[in-house]
Amino acid sequence: MFTANFNNLILNSDSYKTSHWLQYPPDSEYMSSYVEARKGDYDVVFFGLQAFIKEYLNKPITTADIDDAELVIKAHGLPFNRSGWERLVEKHNGYLPIRIQAVPEGSLVPVSNVVCQIINTDPEFYWLPSYLETSLLRAIWYPSTVASLSYYCKNIIKAALEKSADSSAGLPFKLHDFGARGASSMESVALGSLAHLVNFSGTDSMTALVAASRWYGMSDNMPAFSIPAAEHSTMTAWGRERETQAYANMLDQFGGEGHMVAVVSDSYDLWNAIDNIWGDALKQQVETMGGTLVVRPDSGDPAKVVREALERLSVKFGYRVNSKGYKVLPDYVRLIQGDGINPQSLGKILDTIMQAGFSADNVTFGMGGGLLQQVNRDTMSWAMKASAIRIDGEWKDIFKDPITSRSKRSKKGRLALIKQTNGTLTTIKEDSLNSPEDNLLRDVFVDGKLLVDDNLTTIRQRTGW
Repeated sequence: MFTANFNNLILNSDSYKTSHWLQYPPDSEYMSSYVEARKGDYDVVFFGLQAFIKEYLNKPITTADIDDAELVIKAHGLPFNRSGWERLVEKHNGYLPIRIQAVPEGSLVPVSNVVCQIINTDPEFYWLPSYLETSLLRAIWYPSTVASLSYYCKNIIKAALEKSADSSAGLPFKLHDFGARGASSMESVALGSLAHLVNFSGTDSMTALVAASRWYGMSDNMPAFSIPAAEHSTMTAWGRERETQAYANMLDQFGGEGHMVAVVSDSYDLWNAIDNIWGDALKQQVETMGGTLVVRPDSGDPAKVVREALERLSVKFGYRVNSKGYKVLPDYVRLIQGDGINPQSLGKILDTIMQAGFSADNVTFGMGGGLLQQVNRDTMSWAMKASAIRIDGEWKDIFKDPITSRSKRSKKGRLALIKQTNGTLTTIKEDSLNSPEDNLLRDVFVDGKLLVDDNLTTIRQRTGW
């Protein structure tokens, strides 16, 4: 029986990678690989590389790591490159002799463009860049996909606000992260929820706050906020016959000047809750508490329920018509829809309520599984592919071009990303650069050292925050 360090980088790879050092041509010296999202419905918002480097690459490989990995890999039925890893410890003190280039985190890049590139810096370790594919690609595709999806949703909401609201100032709080319980692991929450915070300032994932401090320098100021909110258990614990008292308690406990409180209101009958409890029994308290009640439906067809809820709330509490000609509820009452939200339903809800004459300013959204869990590597067809190798002093382009799937054709050569005169970002070969300064890929990690340490505020600014 063996035990191994869970964070052993040598074991953070696919099994077949352990045999690849024996498969490259003789006299191989340097291997260059790149990462791209090959296709998808969204532009790439690049994010997450810095977190991976700080968590896994900033510390050296040790002899203990090698010993543990050898036990596991040989017992697993595979060859182990012990001499190669020992040489890395001997020659580089365990720090990885690699160079990672990438676009700045928070950059918007059209799909089918290079966003990251890796090459070894010591010819003895030609096998190392591809060995890191499993961990490096995963470190990029998941948070970048979540950040890209979140940004896409932000633009849907922004367009609705620009059409139907007097101001878009509340946009950073219009999509709240409800995904912590539905994510596959705490690290998924840390990376995914933090990726959402590139675009928004609302989350119920406290793990993301810790992650921001750990990886993106946000220890001095808070990157996201939440408000007191009810769940079904805190409402149903009062019993159906005391539903009014349950709601009144929420206002008593959390109401007040400048305060917001969200109350799930569909435990029994949402329409009764709006018409007879919020809009009648507790109406005066809602109107005079000084803060904002946020009514939360949590079931039914989202577009239909949100529209009807707004209509009923407007009957009970009234509304004003803004400069765009859309109805806006009084400031002391709003609605949040957190059930069934994804990019498609989000657009449908906003279209439905605006067609009914209501401003998007009336509604906030919460997104859970649709944000953090209903994505995978194929959502944007992420891949890391080798594109160039130097053998005995000569560089050669390498690529794949399967006749059975042209969509999997890979790029050739050492790559660069440039901005054309019309503003379009385009991938070209590095040797086609007019000037090295034209390359938007920058050195991020070289020979064990992190060269760029961005904070979340800087990354947000790159998305047009």
